[in-house]
Amino acid sequence: MTDLTRDAVEEKLKAVIDPHTGKDLVTAKAVKDIVVDDGVKINIVLGYPAKSWAGELAGMVRAAMAEAGVAGAEVTVDSDTVAHEVQEGVRPLPGVKNIIAVASGKGGVGKSTLSVNLALALSAEGARAGILDADIYGPSQPRMLGISGKPQSKDGKSLEPMNSYHLQAMSIGFLVDEESPMIWRGPMVTQALEQLLKDTRWDDLDYLIVDMPPGTGDTQLTLAQKVPVSGAVIVTTPQDIALLDARKAYKMFEKVEIPVLGVVENMSAYICPKCGHRDSIFGAGGGASMAEQYGVELLGDVPLERAIRENADGGRPSVVADPDSAVAQAYKSIARRTAALLALRKKDFSGKFPNIVIQQN
Repeated sequence: MTDLTRDAVEEKLKAVIDPHTGKDLVTAKAVKDIVVDDGVKINIVLGYPAKSWAGELAGMVRAAMAEAGVAGAEVTVDSDTVAHEVQEGVRPLPGVKNIIAVASGKGGVGKSTLSVNLALALSAEGARAGILDADIYGPSQPRMLGISGKPQSKDGKSLEPMNSYHLQAMSIGFLVDEESPMIWRGPMVTQALEQLLKDTRWDDLDYLIVDMPPGTGDTQLTLAQKVPVSGAVIVTTPQDIALLDARKAYKMFEKVEIPVLGVVENMSAYICPKCGHRDSIFGAGGGASMAEQYGVELLGDVPLERAIRENADGGRPSVVADPDSAVAQAYKSIARRTAALLALRKKDFSGKFPNIVIQQN
């Protein structure tokens, strides 16, 4: 029987820092249970999916216990994803706990590729995830996910999401021919997006990634005001021109009071596939500089690699095409950090309260 008390064990766990939240396990309220008997049993429950990292965290906890003189502590690590607050005046979406918007302020920075790999990474880490392709003029998710055909409607009113690699997906690209141009004005685009989002029967999603259209105009602003978003991710390259537009995207979310969870620096450097030489062809440190400027986190960076483009074009994004690669691991790390920072935000309890109806006799 160990001499440590429950309080002493908890005190030792304050030294274990979760790198995804930057907080210790006790402060982050991740310590669900401690049992001190013949040995020490500890149950950690994270507020975000971390399937591929849970073993490493358990090892960190056992190491902390070993320093306290407890060998062979029994440690279990689970995850429990809950809904978090959205903008005031916007109702949460049925079947979806959290919506995360991914925006860049401009096109050509790899936002859609990042979006689909982020969604797939969340799924790989143990979450129920989906993706909404919000780019009406240039939908790319059907091609990236290798999905063909049209969505079904069981009731004649709503659409069933398409599925690929355990990911629920919806896009205007499923409803029109791939080569047909969408010659629509802004109000039609906004209405179409709202219908795609709200008329899709999302099935118990922990996270819905919204691949936002490029730009910060009326369509994007209206979408940000009407879609119940829990948090946003800004995608940029290190290039100064891309950073200018990424800052506009940040300001747009600030305007509609949507918290920006962090910045992802895409195409951070080109790595030669033959010699491994790293060349910062778009510059360096731009994402970190922007994150520091606005007081948000740099969620991670993704290099410029041919395989990323080839995998996406081939309908098998990197997270599923080569799940053990360094690039896939980078996407999974970004997914864990994004979800972990969201987990620190206020929870949404609106679904737990019954509707009260007052009737007069």
